[in-house]
Amino acid sequence: MSKAPIIQLMDTHAGGDVSRIVTGGIAPLPGDTVRAQMEYLRDHADGLRRLLLEEPYGIPEMSVDLLVPASDPKAAAGYIIMEVMGYPIYSGSNTICTATAVLECGIVAKQEGHQTFLLESPAGLVQIDAEVRDDVVESITCEGLPSYIDTYRAKVHVPGLGEVDYSIAYSGGFYALVDAQELGFELNIAEERRLSETAHAIVEAIRAQSSFSHYSLGDVGPLPFLHFMGPVEQVAAGQYRSRSATYVHPGVICRSTTGTGTSARLALMNYEGRIQPGDQLETVSLRKTSFVGKFTSVETQGDYSVVKNTITGKSYVIAKSDIVVNCEDPMVECGDLMVVLAGK
Repeated sequence: MSKAPIIQLMDTHAGGDVSRIVTGGIAPLPGDTVRAQMEYLRDHADGLRRLLLEEPYGIPEMSVDLLVPASDPKAAAGYIIMEVMGYPIYSGSNTICTATAVLECGIVAKQEGHQTFLLESPAGLVQIDAEVRDDVVESITCEGLPSYIDTYRAKVHVPGLGEVDYSIAYSGGFYALVDAQELGFELNIAEERRLSETAHAIVEAIRAQSSFSHYSLGDVGPLPFLHFMGPVEQVAAGQYRSRSATYVHPGVICRSTTGTGTSARLALMNYEGRIQPGDQLETVSLRKTSFVGKFTSVETQGDYSVVKNTITGKSYVIAKSDIVVNCEDPMVECGDLMVVLAGK
């Protein structure tokens, strides 16, 4: 036991989605940017992701955020996001959780009231606005990635469902956006399993029919996300609310509505002329947790109307632990994990 590698974790959650922040036990990764370090981890040491998201250490519904040194001196830290679908270059809920952990670990000293700092994600620098009251991180506001509609109201035949209408947004990954009511959902917790099965079938059908390319990033892989949209209600001037559920392929319904899912919704509402800069959308999950997306501005990139936005939520620290990596355990597959463990 004393010789087994140890990985230090801080488990957090935002909106119910658990993000495991890796705070120690990992050797420095090759790469002169956080994006390059992510690519090294993805291509040569995916065992870390699998270890922390699979039995006996974790479950696929979790996410992992590895703290790494930032390549940009303006950033307090870098972070690499790992999920069941792989390595997204950005995530709102993971950024909210990582920013909270950075404050709770003392990497950035907490200041009472409002404070601002930068983190470096694989997508680039992210501005963090934190509200601290009585030494508690009450909220984190982070930038959402510029988001746009790639495809509007297309159709796909889905076995068992028939013709399904969908739109495709990019908000850090490509999202299929579908109307929950059109598919017979009210978006409550009792529907969670059926939502996952329905989303799996739709994503598989879209993947078989279409592929999508970002206007500047090019091919970013097959469609990974689907977002069920409930009715939008206006609760005050410039303020909207909608029940929502985000699916990650394969097989995961997120506990939160997700930051990127909320950004995708803002892009669609802008495309349909339903919101203006300064307006906000609160997305409410199956578990009645929520994120607030704010539409800050819009710009034209080629043929696309690109929405800039922020996402606000709260993260809670739920555990601090050491993971003992026992390679003699038949349920533990060390393999390429060993190349990134500190001291190995």
